[in-house]
Amino acid sequence: MAIKTRNFNEARQQASTNIELIWWVFMRVSGVLLVFLVLGHIYMNNILISNTSINYDYVASRFSQPLFKVYDLVMLVLAMLHGTNGLRYIIDDYVHHDGWRNFIKFALYFVVAVLIATGTMLLFSFPFNKVGG
Repeated sequence: MAIKTRNFNEARQQASTNIELIWWVFMRVSGVLLVFLVLGHIYMNNILISNTSINYDYVASRFSQPLFKVYDLVMLVLAMLHGTNGLRYIIDDYVHHDGWRNFIKFALYFVVAVLIATGTMLLFSFPFNKVGG
């Protein structure tokens, strides 16, 4: 069940387990981090350069630098975990049958694991070579 408070001390009292309290804190921290990561991403790709000049060569040169790979990986993982935890709250609140709830959560976790693994493999194993020289 989701913790329905904004205060840490009240959240500690409402949490049924320590992991629930950790997820409560994670949602607040990841939400703030994601705001700055996404704003930085928008700034780098739409304001710093013209978004009409974004093409494969730009993306290849950007992803040939390890810092951008790590930046996008952190954004990917935080966004996926943040969204997954939000969906977990919704599933816990609205799916009342234990069997269906467990099945839906398992399917959600499986899809998220596949997406994070695919995104990580793409970022770190794909040879981003410039096409136009």
